[in-house]
Order: sequence, then structure tokens, then C-alpha cells
Amino acid sequence: MYFTTNRRWSYAVVWCFWFLVLLTMAWHRGLPWVTVAPAAERAPGDTVALLVVPPSARGTPWPWQPQGRWRKWARARYQKAQRTYQRAIWAARGARLLLHGALTMATVVDWLTRAQLRRQLGALPVLYRLLEILDVRRIINRHCPSATQVDHGAVVVVLVLNRLMAPRPLYKVADWLSQTVLVTVLGIPAAKFNDDRLGRTLDALAAHQRDIWLDIVSQALRRFNIDLRFLFYDLTALVLQGAYSDSQLAGYGFAHNTPSGKQKVKLGATASADGAIPADYAAHAGRTADMATVQENMARLCRLLERQGQPLSEVLLIGDRANLNDELACAYVDQGLKYLAGLQPRKKAHCELLTAVPERQFYAHPLTEPAGRTPGDFGLPTVITFQHNGRTLQQRCLVVLSGPMRRAIRQGRARQLQDLRAELVAVQAKIGQKRYRSVKDVQARAATRLRRSPVGRLMSATAYQTATGAVALRWAVDRRALFNAMQHDGRYLLVTNDWQLAPQRMLALYRSKDALEKRFEVAKQDLRIRPLYVHSDERIRALLLVNMLALLAYSLLERQVQQAGLHVTTRRIVEQLEGVTVIETHCHDGSVLRRLTPLSAEQDALLTILAALLAQIALIDLVPTLPAPPEPAAVRLFLPMQASMA
Repeated sequence: MYFTTNRRWSYAVVWCFWFLVLLTMAWHRGLPWVTVAPAAERAPGDTVALLVVPPSARGTPWPWQPQGRWRKWARARYQKAQRTYQRAIWAARGARLLLHGALTMATVVDWLTRAQLRRQLGALPVLYRLLEILDVRRIINRHCPSATQVDHGAVVVVLVLNRLMAPRPLYKVADWLSQTVLVTVLGIPAAKFNDDRLGRTLDALAAHQRDIWLDIVSQALRRFNIDLRFLFYDLTALVLQGAYSDSQLAGYGFAHNTPSGKQKVKLGATASADGAIPADYAAHAGRTADMATVQENMARLCRLLERQGQPLSEVLLIGDRANLNDELACAYVDQGLKYLAGLQPRKKAHCELLTAVPERQFYAHPLTEPAGRTPGDFGLPTVITFQHNGRTLQQRCLVVLSGPMRRAIRQGRARQLQDLRAELVAVQAKIGQKRYRSVKDVQARAATRLRRSPVGRLMSATAYQTATGAVALRWAVDRRALFNAMQHDGRYLLVTNDWQLAPQRMLALYRSKDALEKRFEVAKQDLRIRPLYVHSDERIRALLLVNMLALLAYSLLERQVQQAGLHVTTRRIVEQLEGVTVIETHCHDGSVLRRLTPLSAEQDALLTILAALLAQIALIDLVPTLPAPPEPAAVRLFLPMQASMA
């Protein structure tokens, strides 16, 4: 325990101890600064006189200790350390007060930040990596070299990604690009991608569009191991906007689901049954008939298959009813191609073949199982004869009776007959009014209704005058015409020169051609290939190349995902990853911090699957970290995702 008295006594004992030590040391060393005065100098009565030597004449009193300057130095340093320590304490107290009181961490970060940007990322890592696998940029730069900062390959990559993610007109591509991470990835300002530069790139592509497509699609077929044994061929029409006075492509012509009063260009495409991957395409004038493109497509397709090393004897080309007639049947044989196509019965012999067999005989030859109460499909194999330029060919034919198609046709006909009856009732109700007072007028109005109705040939209407002189109208269904029409309900012809195909296989392959039609829907709706706003044939062809490259990437990604067991479309993948963004923080010292927004569980799982699909090259990170300026060679897009997530 501490006591004040003990402290005083301890001080006294310490001082006495040190006093004795000093006296002892002074005695033994002679103390040069203390001397005894001689007797002659003593005053009377003095016993002993001490002579004190001035400080200047003394020696060092303590040999191990300098003369006192160290005390001043140590004291100064001690005082300075004390002041620094006190300042640090007060600074910490002030910072704690500010951060927990009036000043927040967000305010401090705001002081340090010069700008903060939010850039869209979405599915860019996957799609960009897919275009790298296809080697799009390098192939285009090889065919269309450029010494400018913005090479044509980079422009095409931007256009393809824009088609896949957020289709925009050419003059709005730069605005979209400025909101994405592609600005950092490519190392090129978004303003460089104006519509003039995009137009110059389209002009450069036009001269080499066929060679570019062949190189890129060869890369796709080889890298993804696409099966080319079964191919689909079909055409679609794309509406054009603007004036095309000297165009060889733009023209008015007939095409399903397109307005007749608009100029259009037709696109013929060949796709594989394996994933509906577009393997070839060609642009045709809008007034070109579908059958007029088949032989040209056959010759082009044969060159492509030879380039891929695919034997023609193992290939089956599948088309619709617009791809076969007597002349084309001979052309397939001359080219050495096997085909399977529907046949529009125009010749009398072909029409008789379609209705020669009674309906009951089909039921013994089922092709598919019935769906509920709706009967399935039935088919009778037979032989069909083609004649052209003195040549006669016999091919295998399958007369198909489709239960679902027959039911749909008859239900539609019943609705049309009911609508026609309602129109004739309306004509009858107007008898006696202006322009409905004579038999001739009423007959003319009824004939107009019959002519405009798709089932008008199945009904007759007669205006007559009654015994009282009144005008009346009567109508009735032509039963014989209705019976003849019902004989064709649900029936169609399938023809092939492959005698090894079983009837069930023929029907299954023919129905699978709808995959190419769905690709056309993707091109028109998701990729928005139509309407086209460019005003020259060269740019039309180049823009079709860009859209077909986008459709190729779309189809490849969808094929790989579905083969992995995930039944989603590429459009769904793009929509799921649409919310993924990168936050760029630019500080006043010039440094940039890029952070990925948090991923949801669905996005994380989807990216994991996509990483496994692109097995040869790991899925690259979402945050770009490129050197500045970028290298002229192809640059990598992202760092590994695992590093950024950590």
C-alpha cells in the first residue's frame, strides 16, 4: 500500500546515499576543484579554508557524462514527441466525431471521386468471347485491311453485338456503345463509331462479303462440330425503306406476311438440322420467284460442302413445296444431291395421286400417335413421275393425311362459311333500300360477297323476284364442291430421291424444317433485321452479312446451351444478364476503380454453365482491365470472374 510518509523517508534515504557516493568519489579522486588553503593564507582563527576553483579551470567532474547538452537535446525531443502524440489524439477524436456525426463515409468518398459512371455489361462477356472463337475481327481485317485507329473488324464486332443485345439504327450505335464496357475493352471512343464510319465499313465489306462469310462459317462448323448431313433451305422477304431507283435487289414481288406495296429483298438461307445453324445464305431481288433460286442454291451449297470435306452422297437437302417441280427434280439428280420436299400438285397426274386413295385406307398406315381425341398422321408410300425436256424420272412419294391439319382446316372453313352466311343475311336485310331495289343490284351485291370470301366457291347465292313482285335472295352450300374440297383436307405429298428413308423418318425430317423458319423470326423480331434503311445494293449486302453473323452467333450459343440440358433461348440469356453492370469510379489522382454489381443466384448459375460450355477458353471476367493504349492485335476482354468475385 502507498503512504506519503514512506515516500518522504525514501527520498531522504536516496539523497543521503547519493551524497555519500559523491563524497567517496571526490575523496578517492582528489577532487581537483576542492583544495585546502595553505596556513599562511589562513585568516586568524580559521581552522580550514576551502578553495573553490572556477568552472573554467575544472576538469570533467564525471568522465562518463558530457557537459549537459544531451539534456537539452533529450528534453526537446521529448517535448516534440509529446506534442505530436497530443495532436494525433485530437485528430483521431475529431475524425471519429465527424464520421459518426455530421460527416459520413459517403461524403469523404465523394470528395475523393471526380466522376462515377455506370456501364452496361449484360451478356457481353459471353457474346464477345463467342465472336473471338469465331475469329470475326481478324478475318474481316484480313480481307478489309485498314490503317485507321478504328479497324473494320472492330466496327463489325460492335454492330454484331448491338444486333444481339439492343438493336439500333446505324446513327444510334455510338450512343449505345458509350453506355457499355466495350469503350474500355476496345480502347476506342464511342464517338468514333458514327454512322459515316459505319457506312464506310459496310462499303468495304460489300466487295468481300462472300469470302468473309465462308471463312467465318467454316470456323464455326469446325470448332463446334456441326453435323451437315441434313440441311434446310427456305426463303424470307425483308421490307426496305426509302427510294431504290437503280437497285438490282429492291423490287416489288409476292411474299407471305409482307405488304405488297413495299419494296423488298429476299433472303435465301440454308441451315443445318443440328441446331438450325445458318451455313449459307444469298440475297435475291424482291421480285424473284422462290423456285428460281433453288438451282443457284444447289450449286453454291455443293461448293460449301466440298470445302468442308462433306461427301454429297451423305447430305439430304430438305425444302418446302416451293422447292420442287419437274425441272428441279432433274436438277437435284444432276447435282448428285439427295432431297426431301413437299410438292404443290399442279399437274393433273399429281392431283389425282393426292386423292386417289380413300381416307379409310390411310388408317392402316399410322405415322404418329394420336394426341387426345385428335387423330395422328397417316401415310401411304407410292411412286411419282416427273417429266422435263424429254426426261422421265420416278421418285419416291409419300401421301400424307394429317389428322390435326385436317381438323384445323375444317374448323376454319366452318367459320368462314358462317361469316359468309352472315354477310348474305346483311345483304338480304338491305333489300328495298337504295341500290338494293332490283334483282340485278341484289345479285351484284351477293356476288361481291362470294368473290371476296375464301369459301365463296363453295356456296351459291341467287336473287329472284317473288310472285308478289318483291325482290328476295336465297343461298345454299354447293355440296359437291364441298365434298371435293374435303377430299384434300389434311393431305399433302412428300417426295424424295432417297429410297432408304422410312415413311416415319420422312415426315419427321420434313416437319423439322420449321427450325429455319424460327430462325427467320429471330432475325426479324429479336435482331430486327427489317426494315433496312440503307440505300445501295452494296450496303444492303453488307448489312445482311452483319445480321447473318449475329444470327450465327445466336444459333451457336443456343445450340450449346440446349445440348447442356438448359432449355433456354439466347434471347432469354441476354434478358437474364441484362441487369449486370460495371461501376466505374474515377478519382482526382487519375486512378479508376471498376466494380461489378452483385450477381443474383440465377445469373451466377447461368454464367457457371456458360463457362463450362466455352470449355477450351475459360469464361472471361466481366470487368475489363486493358493497357492504355490498347495493343493493335486482338485484345482480351475480361479477367477471370473468380478473381473479381473474390
